[in-house]
Amino acid sequence: MGASRGIGLELVRQYAADGCRVIATVRDDAGRARVQALGAEVLTVDVANPASVSGLAWQLDGEKLDLAFYVAGVMRRAGARTPPTQQDFDAVMHTNVLGAMQAIPQVAPLVEAAGGVFAFLSSSMSQIGSVGESSAWLYRTSKAALNMAVAAAQHDYPGATLVTIDPGWVQTDMGGETAPLTAEASVRGMRQTLAHLTAADKGQLLHHDGRRAAHW
Repeated sequence: MGASRGIGLELVRQYAADGCRVIATVRDDAGRARVQALGAEVLTVDVANPASVSGLAWQLDGEKLDLAFYVAGVMRRAGARTPPTQQDFDAVMHTNVLGAMQAIPQVAPLVEAAGGVFAFLSSSMSQIGSVGESSAWLYRTSKAALNMAVAAAQHDYPGATLVTIDPGWVQTDMGGETAPLTAEASVRGMRQTLAHLTAADKGQLLHHDGRRAAHW
């Protein structure tokens, strides 16, 4: 979910290039065109709209998913000297947390049917034990909440492997041009990491380069 640009679009590109059948979700016609050009099947889903997310189950009826990603994310960069507005709080928490929590009951059973992996893009900024500054404190809070949501949900879907994964600091609209990782390198690393999961990784936060989070 969230495949119209950036990391999501690169995931589509790499998996489609390897001959995988890819089903991707986008919010608008521009995103649809970009994804279709890569050879993927496209569904229109807006994770900020609960009614839109609730339609995923029937759109995917009968599918078994070896690998699913929740990529959609929103950031606000202000630190703790600036209280978030209700509008910013709702936008970030809805997309980063509520959208994922609404998608899990729709998608996780299809992943479980295949004995597959459901990965949610988190961030190293979510790790409470290693907070270096207050910047983007609302985003940090939302990703910490996402980690908990996925760790909790894992217990209801034991036949699937649910993980959160940090893509690193990536050259996207969110990460900026000065980020050290290209989207291609980040996705390549995440793919490698997700292809070698063990039972011990269930519900855990991983990093794109294969490191496991020592503390959250």
